[in-house]
Amino acid sequence: MARTLARGTRVTGAERTQLAAELAPRYAAGESIRDLAAETGRSYGFIYNVLKEAGVPLRGRGGNTRRKKG
Repeated sequence: MARTLARGTRVTGAERTQLAAELAPRYAAGESIRDLAAETGRSYGFIYNVLKEAGVPLRGRGGNTRRKKG
């Protein structure tokens, strides 16, 4: 379980790599970026960037898709 990080603190180097290693398998198992962000106390964008930097394949947005009827 990821720890809550102090808001506004920089997470760099080994600490950022370790956080990515903790979050990547959870995201791959189906947890959302929003859920991970809420649990760690960081923003959606921060979690998104950490996962992207770690090379984690990100899922599509899902939801309603627009198609022509017919």
